[in-house]
Amino acid sequence: MDFVKKNKLFSFYTFLVISIFIVAFLAPILATHDPYESNIANVLQMPSAEHILGTDKLGRDTYSRIIYGTQTSLFMTVCLVILTAVIGSIVGILSGYFGGKVEIILMRFADMMLSFPGVILAIAIAGILGGNIINTIFALVVVSWAKYARLVRSLVIKLRNNDFIMAARVNGTTTLNILLRHIIPNILPMVVITGAMDIGTMMMEIAGLSFLGFGAQPPTPEWGLMLNEGRQYIQTAPWLMIYPGIAIFIVVAIFNLWGDSLRDILDPKQE
Repeated sequence: MDFVKKNKLFSFYTFLVISIFIVAFLAPILATHDPYESNIANVLQMPSAEHILGTDKLGRDTYSRIIYGTQTSLFMTVCLVILTAVIGSIVGILSGYFGGKVEIILMRFADMMLSFPGVILAIAIAGILGGNIINTIFALVVVSWAKYARLVRSLVIKLRNNDFIMAARVNGTTTLNILLRHIIPNILPMVVITGAMDIGTMMMEIAGLSFLGFGAQPPTPEWGLMLNEGRQYIQTAPWLMIYPGIAIFIVVAIFNLWGDSLRDILDPKQE
């Protein structure tokens, strides 16, 4: 309770984040209709008691598809952030700790990736591989890992010549043990902070690729795809874009605020 009282904002945003995951987990219970079930008789119905957020061009319940879309968006975003952070951290640790040719090769490759516009390169990769959830995650991992590699490399360079690292080497501690016991625990908070603050950005990028047709494919309930499907009905059925857009805005805002508050706790020097 003391922690909650001391960190009220973080506790509040954490509650909201947990609520989002609960909504995703309980989607089969919270949804009022089958998100995949089409009913031509209910095409483009306005919000009503039976369909509280209206229906789409195939008569599917918009509310239920948004609820199930929480599952899809969170799954893709969490997988993307974890893979990006792990791959980037491994590259950063190897280049920062061992230096020399290893650092030159890995960092030149990272610089090359950073020189490309990320979203454009992701669109190109997803376009070549074909639009689906797995290829979208892969494409965004390819363009996102370099940032983590650069961050972790700079942290490891600062750590590798510290007295406690030198003492571990003198005592005969293996390189693997030094990495596991001394390097990784010291860089982990910053990696976690960066990952938490990236969740909202990654979710927007996933929704953007899906909106352009390079992400989730019909009939998958995904927010970016729902925006794409509803844009041609913006004048006759605006709810098809308004409600998925609101869902994206709320969830992204919550994760961004949560990431900022987490940074204040794990890295007090930023305050």
